Order: sequence, then structure tokens, then C-alpha cells
Amino acid sequence: MTTNLFLHNTLTREKEAFAPIDPAHVRVYACGPTVYDRIHIGNARPIVVFDVLVRLLRHLYPKVTYVRNITDVDDKIINRAAERNIGIDQLCNDTIANFHDDVAALGALPPDHEPRATEFITDMIDMIARLMEKNHAYEAEGHVLFSVATMPVYGGLSGRSMEDMIAGARVEVAPYKRDPADFVLWKPSADGQPGWDNPFSSQKGRPGWHIECSAMARHFLGETFDIHAGGIDLIFPHHENEIAQSCCAHDTDIMAKYWLHNGFVTMGDEKMSKSLGNLVMACDAISAHRGETVRAGLLAAHYRAPAALPDSALAEARNVLDRLYRAVGDAEADSAAIDPEFVSALCDDLNTPAAMARLHVLAGAANKGDGDAAIILKSSAGLLGLLGQTGDEWAKGASVGGLDDAMIETRIAARNKARADRDFATADAIRDELAEAGVTLEDGPEGTIWRRN
Repeated sequence: MTTNLFLHNTLTREKEAFAPIDPAHVRVYACGPTVYDRIHIGNARPIVVFDVLVRLLRHLYPKVTYVRNITDVDDKIINRAAERNIGIDQLCNDTIANFHDDVAALGALPPDHEPRATEFITDMIDMIARLMEKNHAYEAEGHVLFSVATMPVYGGLSGRSMEDMIAGARVEVAPYKRDPADFVLWKPSADGQPGWDNPFSSQKGRPGWHIECSAMARHFLGETFDIHAGGIDLIFPHHENEIAQSCCAHDTDIMAKYWLHNGFVTMGDEKMSKSLGNLVMACDAISAHRGETVRAGLLAAHYRAPAALPDSALAEARNVLDRLYRAVGDAEADSAAIDPEFVSALCDDLNTPAAMARLHVLAGAANKGDGDAAIILKSSAGLLGLLGQTGDEWAKGASVGGLDDAMIETRIAARNKARADRDFATADAIRDELAEAGVTLEDGPEGTIWRRN
């Protein structure tokens, strides 16, 4: 058993012992949302996974600074505001409010800093100017582009060949580019679009996507820091380009020491994607299954593996929480009572399936009357952001379909009366209603019992 933390580093493609740059202050950056729409459960996965990472780091180290940005200037935002015929500020503010509601329902703690890109335009302009001074960037037709040829190790994070990177990025054919792989740091804004004065052109402009994170990470965490995290879809081009910008601007070998990436969410056998039309919005999943259930479902698989999250998986996550909450009862958490074996599982590259298995062992001991096990269970689960309520509070809370236990019992009583009155149509309708809400009835010699699916 060990409390040494090991993390799989995308940069080296190996699981490595975590050795922070400064053990007295661990610094973490995770890419946040582009606020043109509510997040779906695929977007929710990195929020939950890296919330667990930060909780674990805070258990192991005296100080952790966690930064998660918000992108509030982007072509998607401009286009969505136009589609809805509302102002960009209104779209961004409404979407951010919804985002905060969703992540709070998922049990994610607020980051220490949540910078909005538009608040750091000056930082971005300064970084772009520095890249131009060092001949890593050039101006062309109102654009400023990063010159990929000036960074020989470009592609080190993704491990792709230049040909694959160009194809994978679906590079825009533009005559002003010196090389097809060069990417935009700054671009001109058309009339009616967000734009800022800049030293690169007489025309107002706005930043490219990648420069935002480089500038905000440096502002809060310095030129180099410990961990940069995000979804696997961000490895290329976003994170590859962040590394290029930051290392070339600051003359450093690294931007972040460790790079962590979570896998996709799938709906059965298919990856969840907009093109397949199978997106499940986080707010809808939360409404149907409760936020803690969605969180538990997202943690059921190892973060680097795909996470299959159809309704059946969320129903199983609910059953898991039901069992754990019955075991924890009204025990109170104690930070000194966190189980070492549970921590050891998490320290093995955030092995949440193994950590959940350990919770079930503790629950078994608690169910046999071990009061200390209930306290250890409650305290340990807190590192996963689970079991924050008492068992009674969980049981009384809104369930699938908005029915709490008392409401279910009331409907069963009405069904029993209908059966006694030989009103079988009403009795069947109540059974169907409860089934749609995720409640299964079992009639037996001693009456009707029920369970949540």
C-alpha cells in the first residue's frame, strides 16, 4: 500500500510518480467550457474527474491552486447569439449561470480561479507580441500566426507526424500562411463582432482559441506549472498549440510537467457526439437521475477509458449509491478517518473503480454493525465527492421522475385500493407510471414491495 501518487502523463505516454515543482504549492489548470450552450455529460466528465484529482491533491499536499477557464469569445458564441437574436454578453452570462448550476449539481467544487478569456485580452496581446519579437509568429493580412517550423519538437504531445496533424486539424487553406500547419494567434473582427484594439493591425481583432489558455495559465500559475488537464479531444490541436506558444514565448522546455486527459463518454456502443444526434445534456441527466447519481456514473470507469453512460448505467449508479447510503446512515465525516487502502487506489492514476470497490468493502463492514467503518466510509467517499448527505436525507430526496419515497408509497397505496375495488385499469396505470419513473413493483403474499431501477 502506498500514498505516493502516480499519474499517466500524456506527454511521456507513461505512468509516472508525481513530483510537484514545489511540494508546498501544487498548481493545476484544466480547460473549461466555451459558453455558447449548456454542457452535455461528455463535457461534464472532465469537470468531475479533475474535481476528484484536486480533492486528492488537497488531501496529500498543503496547498493546491486550481484554475479552470471560461472561453467567452469564439466564433461559436458569435454564431449562436446571432441565431437566437440576443446579445453576446447575454448569451455568455446566461450560459455561465447554467454551467455553474450544472457543475454544482454534479458536486464539483468551484476552482480557485475561473478566468473569462475577455478579461485577459491584454495578457494575450503581450504574449503574441513576445512571440513575434522572438520570430515565432508573423503578421499576414491582419492575422497573426504561429510559425510551427520554428519549434522543432512540435507534435511531441500528440505523437503525430506533421502530415497527420495537418489532416487532423482540418487546416484552413489560406494563402497568407507560410505553412499549412501554422495556426492563428490573432484575427481581424468584422463589423458587429467582438474586437479589441491591438498593435498588429489598424483593424480591431480578437484572439485565436489556443492563446487564451496559454495567457491565463501563465497569469495565475506561472510560466511552468504541475498539471494541465482536459478531455482527450483537446490533445491536438489545442494542447499541442498551447505548449508551442508557451514554451516559445517563455523560453522554457515545458509548459506543464504532467498532462492528463480523460476518455470520451459513450452511449452504449456509440461515442456521444453532436453529429450522431445522441447528445445528453447534463441538466437533463441530472433532472432524470439526480446529480450525485450522474457523478457516480461518470466515476464508474477509469478516467482514461471510455465511459458508457446509457440510462441502465445511471440506474446501476443509483443502486450503488442506495447501498452505500444505507450503510453510511447518519455517520459524520472525519478527515482523519480516510481509509489508507482507498487513498492508495486513487493514488494509482485515479483508479476510481478500485476506490469504489473499497467503499463497498467498508459498507459491508458497516452493515455488520461496525460504527467505525461507517465513519471511514463517509470520510473516504468525500474524496470522490460522494455520500455528502446522511442516509435519511438521500432516501428522502427527489428520485427518478421527481418521486420521493413518501410519494411512491402514496401511489402504491392508491394502486392497492384500486385493485381492492377491482379497478384494474387504474391499478395498471399506476404501475406503468411508477415504471416510467424508474420504480419496479413486486407483488407478494405479504403485500407490494418496490425498488428503484
